[in-house]
Parts: sequence; structure tokens; C-alpha cells
Amino acid sequence: MKVKAKKHLGQHFLNDENIARKIAESLTWEGYNRVLEIGPGMGVLTKYILEAKRNISVVEIDTESVDYLKENFQITYSDFEIFSEDFLRMNFDDKFNEQIAVLGNFPYNISSQIVFKVLEERTKVPELVGMFQKEVAERIAASKGSKVYGILSVLSQAYYHCDYLFTVSENVFTPPPKVKSGVLIMRRYREEIEGVSQKKFFQVVKAGFGQRRKTLRNALKALGIPETLKDHPFLDLRAEQLDVEEFITLTKLME
Repeated sequence: MKVKAKKHLGQHFLNDENIARKIAESLTWEGYNRVLEIGPGMGVLTKYILEAKRNISVVEIDTESVDYLKENFQITYSDFEIFSEDFLRMNFDDKFNEQIAVLGNFPYNISSQIVFKVLEERTKVPELVGMFQKEVAERIAASKGSKVYGILSVLSQAYYHCDYLFTVSENVFTPPPKVKSGVLIMRRYREEIEGVSQKKFFQVVKAGFGQRRKTLRNALKALGIPETLKDHPFLDLRAEQLDVEEFITLTKLME
């Protein structure tokens, strides 16, 4: 039994064993004992975790893939847990009572949403290793001043160390996508930002980059700039010129 890749689910199955092994081996296993793999398909990544006698659960929305995994993995591995549902709607508090890393060859069409979901669940997710569209992986790991530095960069890096690991050719997938992929690791270094409301921080970052060609003085106007902040040099800069800690400082001044 083979699973057919479904376009509406953004499925591109990895068929290069060396790359699959390399992705699986990028997990550090520091601070957690279980991994949740998103969209395992036919288990090309999954098997390397299981063969290393590590703990893995998977979440898969494609019922054909679920049937394949039950037939080929669950019978052999009694601890192998399959969640047949949408990762973006998962309730982590109901499912997991431990720290759990996130792994996957992520569908391009929801990869940014996956990162935002991980940020929401960050108290339970110490690490993410994922394959993204190359440009998305580069954006998450980008530094200030880069053309691709933006909302996803700042919000991810506010809680996780984000490192671009390696590039993957489009030719190692079935069917091949039209773009290259990039593998990224995100390692949590804090769960909360002391003295800063998460809601306000997200608002400031999103508003700042929402009109990225404008100075922050203009981009943040709708949020209401306090009188005490009106002469601050940050306001004469554009969002891409502030690093994560400077955005945190700006948020504190906006509150």
C-alpha cells in the first residue's frame, strides 16, 4: 500500500533516506523525551525516531496516511500514538502532560501557522525541527536589517533560538515542489518575557511590520503612542531596524 500525495493538503513526500535521517538526527533530545511529528505521510522521518528507540507520536489529517501508519508502524510499536486530526486545532493540555518537541516535513501552505501554534504552546514545546519552504525558514532565522526579517522572525526569536540548518533540493520529493526547502531548528530559551504583555508585544510587532516602509512613528500611530515616547529615537526607525530586545523595550515604553 502506497499513499498518494494530495495537492489540497500540500503533500510532498520526502524520498531521500539520507536527508530524512539528517533531519531526525537534528533533534537534540534536551529537556524532552517525546516528539510529535506533524504530517508523517508514509513515515520516512518517523522510522528513524522509532529505530533509535525514541518516543514519537504523530498527528495526521490524511486518513489514507493514518491507515498506512496503523498497518506499518502501530502493529510493531505498541507505544506509537497516532492522532488523526488537524495539528492547528490540537489541544496540547488535553493530549500531553510532558514536554514534547515538534518535528516535520511541513506542508508549505500552513507552515507559518504551525510556527504560530508552537508559539502559543511554547510552555510545552522546548524544540522544533522542521522542513519549510526555503524562504520561510530563512525568514524565521533572519536578523534585523535583512529584507526577509519580519513578524515571524521577531515573534519566533523572542522565545526560541532559531538556526537555519541546511537546504534541501526540490528533486527529493514526490511530487517535487516548485521551490527549494530549508530545515530549521528552534530551541526555546524562555517561556515568557518579563514585564511585557504578550498581547501588547504581538500587537506592536505586527503593527510595526504591517507598514514596513513607514517609520515606527507612523506604523504604530493606530496603537496610540504615549506622549512620553514621542521623542524616542526608535520612532524614527523602520521595524526592520529593531532587533528582538529592542522590540521588547519598545513594547514596555508603549504600555
